[in-house]
Amino acid sequence: MQKNANKRTTVWLCTTAMFLALNIGLSSFGIPVPGGHLYLNDVVICMAAIILDPLAAFLVGGVGAFLGDLFFYPLPMFVSLITHGLQAVVISLFSHYVLKKHPVLSSGIGVTIGAIIMVVGYSLGRAFIYSTPEYAVLKLPYQILQAGVGAVAGMLLCWNCGISKLYHQLVIVK
Repeated sequence: MQKNANKRTTVWLCTTAMFLALNIGLSSFGIPVPGGHLYLNDVVICMAAIILDPLAAFLVGGVGAFLGDLFFYPLPMFVSLITHGLQAVVISLFSHYVLKKHPVLSSGIGVTIGAIIMVVGYSLGRAFIYSTPEYAVLKLPYQILQAGVGAVAGMLLCWNCGISKLYHQLVIVK
């Protein structure tokens, strides 16, 4: 019994740390698009939130985005902590506790609500930090693109590429 719990804890800790590091790394650079950048850390946040429990999802999403901003662009780091943390927790709660017999559907609903949280949170945060709602409106298309890419890619990686199945095989010890 003890060996089972230790393996579960070790896999949880290592997976959370790996996703946290990926989030920090991917928040350090963006893909240039006309008028802005597209950051891929939302893919990691959605993937981690679908696979992991809400606490680990918050650590990956909120704390990972906070640290990524702290290291590379500190002005919006608290906006990232709250917005990505809430996004990750909502996705994880939907993925694990809503529609248990239809995990793909519940994850899809979760990432959709999480994308809305991310877009609204960053828009309000930018309006507050930069003291101009015009800047938030200007960056709105990029936020929508980033949220959409993160949600779709996270779902595809988890369910079509089998990352969720692989993680659950590692956690369940026979």
